[in-house]
Amino acid sequence: MRLKNVPVKNQQLSRPKQHQSRQRGLESQMRPQPRSQKGKRYPSRKLEDKVGLITGGDSGIGRAIAVAFAQEGAHVAVVYLNEHEDAKETKRLVASHGRRCVTIAGDVSDERFCKQAIEQTIKEFGRLDILINNAAEQHPQENIEDISSDQLERTFRTNIFSFFYMTKAALKHLPEGGSIINTTSVTAYRGSSHLIDYSSTKGAIVAFTRSLAKALAERKICVNAVAPGPIWTPLIPSTFPPEKVQQFGKDTALGRPGEPVEVAPSYVFLASSDGSYFTGQVLHPNGGEVVNA
Repeated sequence: MRLKNVPVKNQQLSRPKQHQSRQRGLESQMRPQPRSQKGKRYPSRKLEDKVGLITGGDSGIGRAIAVAFAQEGAHVAVVYLNEHEDAKETKRLVASHGRRCVTIAGDVSDERFCKQAIEQTIKEFGRLDILINNAAEQHPQENIEDISSDQLERTFRTNIFSFFYMTKAALKHLPEGGSIINTTSVTAYRGSSHLIDYSSTKGAIVAFTRSLAKALAERKICVNAVAPGPIWTPLIPSTFPPEKVQQFGKDTALGRPGEPVEVAPSYVFLASSDGSYFTGQVLHPNGGEVVNA
């Protein structure tokens, strides 16, 4: 079921019980499907003819960023693992706004692939203005003793190593005025007893963002981050049991999970000239949780 032109605040507060056996999940199998764009929007073309690369761009927050960027006039490269149907839909949505989209499948935990993805973007568009490090995975465990060495390494390779790899490959192409935006999480600030390794990577992303912002200030490249709260994305039904999915996000001040379309404007702001005096900062679209850090 696809929701169209329905005000977010009027959508149901709880989600039906559901679970997907594959990690990182498919948006096409979610009920209801996450909202990646609003029915009525009047873009200001803040990113006219810029080029952005978005990891984890096939679905969820990544798809919403791709669509929002296209609405603001940008072309996009969408990097994803193997969710080909979701990536195809993202490409269709970008094209519906008259912008070009190239989809690039591969594992961002592999530094060689990250280099290839950047080079393919340059070959396709001739430039790169915005890098969105957004890909992530999570594997809930009740006890730290249950986190295997393999899980620990994979989570860190996907969630933070890839940010280093993509950034290193992109830097020789990013111009003065370019932007790097990293997706962290509210769990970086308050922790999560059942997502210890995931939360640790998100904390590392905050430190990475602040340090990189200082390192690139002289080059006039802004580095910022977005720390979403509970957002309705394929990570949720693919990693949590059906009962937890049903209650997801209901403990926020707003009493519901956020939609990807509600997070995407943070990335547009930071990538555009509106956010030109922001660097080393983190925005918090989280449904009302106060973050003091």
